[in-house]
Amino acid sequence: MQKVLTAAQMREVDRLTTERYGIPSIILMENAAHAVARVITEKLGGSVKGKSILILCGKGNNGGDGAALARILRAEGAIQEVYLFGKLDELRGDALTNFGALKSVASTDFEAKGDIYLEEVPLIDYWVHTTGFETQQFDVIVDALFGTGLSRPLDLLYSNVPSVCSKDYRGSNLLVSVDVPSGLSSDFSEVPEIHFAADVTVTFTAPKIVNVVSPSARFNGQLIVADIGSPKELIDEQMSQIFVAERTDAAAWLETSKFRDDSYKNKRGHALIIAGSETYSGAAVLAGNSAIRSGIGLVTLACPAEAKTEIASRLLPEVILATIGSREYDELAPKANAIAVGPGLSANDPEIESLVRKIVEERTWPVIVDAGALRFFSPMHRTTEQKPAREQGLNPQVDVEALADKNVRVPPLILTPHEGEFLRLLGTEDKNAIKDRVAAVREFATTNYVILVLKGERVLIGHPDGRVVVNPTGNSGLGKAGNGDTLTGILAGFCAQAAAMDIDIFETVVATVYIAGLAGDIAEKRYGKRVMTASDVRECLADAFARVEEGG
Repeated sequence: MQKVLTAAQMREVDRLTTERYGIPSIILMENAAHAVARVITEKLGGSVKGKSILILCGKGNNGGDGAALARILRAEGAIQEVYLFGKLDELRGDALTNFGALKSVASTDFEAKGDIYLEEVPLIDYWVHTTGFETQQFDVIVDALFGTGLSRPLDLLYSNVPSVCSKDYRGSNLLVSVDVPSGLSSDFSEVPEIHFAADVTVTFTAPKIVNVVSPSARFNGQLIVADIGSPKELIDEQMSQIFVAERTDAAAWLETSKFRDDSYKNKRGHALIIAGSETYSGAAVLAGNSAIRSGIGLVTLACPAEAKTEIASRLLPEVILATIGSREYDELAPKANAIAVGPGLSANDPEIESLVRKIVEERTWPVIVDAGALRFFSPMHRTTEQKPAREQGLNPQVDVEALADKNVRVPPLILTPHEGEFLRLLGTEDKNAIKDRVAAVREFATTNYVILVLKGERVLIGHPDGRVVVNPTGNSGLGKAGNGDTLTGILAGFCAQAAAMDIDIFETVVATVYIAGLAGDIAEKRYGKRVMTASDVRECLADAFARVEEGG
């Protein structure tokens, strides 16, 4: 997992890199420019020779990155126009140094631009109505106006600059943002009115909140985190509790749970899924069929009697089907290493509610609560004046002392709401309660001692200790009916394997969400968002496993 840093934490890392390790800040800027140059070169097919590049620079270090980038690309044969939104005599520090170096090799004669042209732009609107109208003529546009230092919305003077650099206006050329798309603030996910929308964002050392949390993340395009020389231990020292899941997290989990010569069904875990109703039999089928594809040894699907015939006709033959309350159910349920409850269950059945509450309150293995079962715990949130959740019967086996004692094994409770269900758990209809999704997830997970998986754009995973992990995989095609049930099934399968093999459950949840989202991305490329279904996502799991294991 990559740690996500604030602007202040990033400045501290840069400062300590220089003070503690003796790496000058001008070298960090040079390394940053080389990183952006490599990305541009790769995106243009391996060479920038003869390519036309427009670089827009601000007066701070982000603009200094742009100036250094122009000098580097000139040496590789690019033809460039560089515009400084300000005056050279307003620059300071490393930005001044790099613009000085650039000025020594650049032309300032508009009629004889040569291979690199540099112009100061004191009047932004004038630039918009001259060069700004020609952005479609460049192969690449580089946004190096504002970096992590921007803490307020852009002045209205800049309102037309993103417009002439937008996809609608510039056409098919490439827009690369340096560190952060200008107009967005690195510490916030909110999206102001004036901002750039990049095809690629190259950020340095560590991702920032704006790079990874929605809705701002969608304007970063492809995010590339470049190492520019700051030692990893400096990042680790920062107190951030926000992380981004990586392919390596999923790969490590697959390696730990891999099949060995002595693997067989009882060693690979047994998942029990309690799901379905007469009206929503498909949800149970999707959950059961996806669980059996997860690498697990055994899956039992338990459903109400009235739904059994309909479920049986579509369930994969490898999944054991039992009726809730039957002798088969009573024999199989105690053998499960993880239990998932909720997909398709009736939220108005007192007997089902009693069963679900009993499972949650008496659990000895991980329990996943989804869909209809979440209604039995809504609202679940408490204030500091209320009794602890364990005293309310919501999460009774957990207390603060147990969480603090690493030797005490607390059976995890995992909740997987979408945003509407999350609001019900919070006991409100006010969407402002989750405007800051990271803060809302953290507070809920720590207050109620649960692992929370908040579905939606950029799934968030909260840990009772305050960590929040952002999942980068997945797409809006997963917003269709049935994908939540599929995720629950995969999650049940992964958690059962983890419990049987003594693998950390939080790491398991992170790996599950990453792989399930990746399967969704593969389905989207294969079928398109309009056509792809939850069953397609399940069938793409094999490709997702292979891509993670092979490093694709």
